[in-house]
Amino acid sequence: MLKIMVPATTANIGPGFDCLGMALELYNTLEIASSDEGTHIQVYGEGADRLPCSENNLIYRALARYYEEINSPPPPLQLKMTNGIPLARGLGSSAAAIVAGLLAAHQLTGQVLPRERVLDLAVELEGHPDNVAPALLGGLVISAAKSDGPGYHYLQLPPPRELQAVVCIPDFLVATEDARRVLPSQVAFSDAVHNLGRVALLLGAFRSERWDLLPAALEDRLHQPYRKGLVPGLDQALTQARKAGALGAALSGSGPTIVAFVKDNAARVGRAMEEAFACVDIAAHSLVLDFNAGGAKVQEST
Repeated sequence: MLKIMVPATTANIGPGFDCLGMALELYNTLEIASSDEGTHIQVYGEGADRLPCSENNLIYRALARYYEEINSPPPPLQLKMTNGIPLARGLGSSAAAIVAGLLAAHQLTGQVLPRERVLDLAVELEGHPDNVAPALLGGLVISAAKSDGPGYHYLQLPPPRELQAVVCIPDFLVATEDARRVLPSQVAFSDAVHNLGRVALLLGAFRSERWDLLPAALEDRLHQPYRKGLVPGLDQALTQARKAGALGAALSGSGPTIVAFVKDNAARVGRAMEEAFACVDIAAHSLVLDFNAGGAKVQEST
């Protein structure tokens, strides 16, 4: 019996479009065992009414992709999924599924692929690295495409010790495909320079614990302005989060969740964002989460 826990993630973190992601203490859990009666999949928790209980399930597809990589067919298995990460809300639910499936195969086969190859497979399945990398590794992860061939460079940094995340989750979905469709094919040179400076400032603020720099460091011009139309109440929620005491706030991934960074006043910040969404007739709920430093966890039992 294997038990695998994979954390939620928040990607982009303001200006770090497709290159920054951070792991959160909210988990999907996969329990997996051998089977004598064919593969059987059960899903509980978030998405239980929407996710397929078949080999089309993303966890199983990731597992099968690992077996394909080592030229071996997957054995019959029993898989039980208990999901704490909401679907299509910008908290890395698909990344968690992919990492869970790859890690399950990694443990079951005994054929250990290098960590970089596991990450490459995860990116192949997800399409981008900013969620799968922190889901696997934990902490704050910087991802950058290699210039001399396929693959990515990854740099894992510790998450901010003094801070927590308040995530406000509106009661509607935003598909990643829709969120990418609204992005422009070109951006102004000044906007690119703006985001380069903000990413550098953000990483410096985290490292030096200069929390006063976070409001400026989280400013973005590459994706958040274009996605406002998909997230009614976004600007109001960001503004109210800061007024309630957040050190800074941004759209989490492609949304619609908002992540606010706090040192205190967490509950008040969460309520302020919920009320901002309520003003545009959207229900929302907030969670106060610590940052995850260790990434996905694997436990074996007999």
